[in-house]
Amino acid sequence: MPKPTNAFSSWSRGLAQRAVHAGWSWVQRTGSVTAAHPGRFRFGALGTGTRLAFPLGTVFGEPWIKIGAHCVVGEQVTLTAGLMPDLDLGPDPILRIGDGVVLGRGSHVIADTTVTIGSDCYFGPYVYLTSTNHSYDDPHQPIGKQWPRMEPVEVGPGCWVGTGAVILPGARIGRNVVVAAGAVVRGTVPDHAVVAGAPARVVRRWTQDEGWQPPLRTPAPIPIPAGVTPEQLLRLSELDEETVSRLAEADLGPDT
Repeated sequence: MPKPTNAFSSWSRGLAQRAVHAGWSWVQRTGSVTAAHPGRFRFGALGTGTRLAFPLGTVFGEPWIKIGAHCVVGEQVTLTAGLMPDLDLGPDPILRIGDGVVLGRGSHVIADTTVTIGSDCYFGPYVYLTSTNHSYDDPHQPIGKQWPRMEPVEVGPGCWVGTGAVILPGARIGRNVVVAAGAVVRGTVPDHAVVAGAPARVVRRWTQDEGWQPPLRTPAPIPIPAGVTPEQLLRLSELDEETVSRLAEADLGPDT
């Protein structure tokens, strides 16, 4: 038999739930890191409009981390410079992140040696980028105790890196590159390429002479025309499919 509903219990539970959600929202806002409110962190640079969401992942070596303006760093993102905390890494930055970069929730950027992420790069959730690989040369020693191999990593401006991608030491990714979800990237990737797979390989590329090869299967999205207001877009969204089709087929003149 169904249990009787206790109206007071249901009301008090709903009230407590709203209080918890409101409290957590306050904690997230207060705990986020910005240039104006860096908390305990002393980054080499933290640009205007940049925000590191709370809760953060592991963050250390921040004096050797430079983050540009208007970046969004999601929850539980790890940013590290150096093999461990409290090392003196010298006068130059180790991890450089350009302007307008988005790092998705749960991503890791591990910079034991130089890592550069260009401006306007977007990383999906749980991307793993590292400049260090474990070595296993000595068969008699545990792999975790052997000295690692380190190589600089560079991601060019304007790249899109899909969910769960892995970027390995020594990777050199060009500008405006798409890295597919789950791809494992090593070596050099040319500009204007799409890479996928493990290990990643180029599956599509744009050149000045040939355009996209192989050709794109879908037409390019049409941008919203300049001057269109949110109210006009809202009214358009309310039209039925038949009306939209008639409008698309109509030959509207400049005075319409």
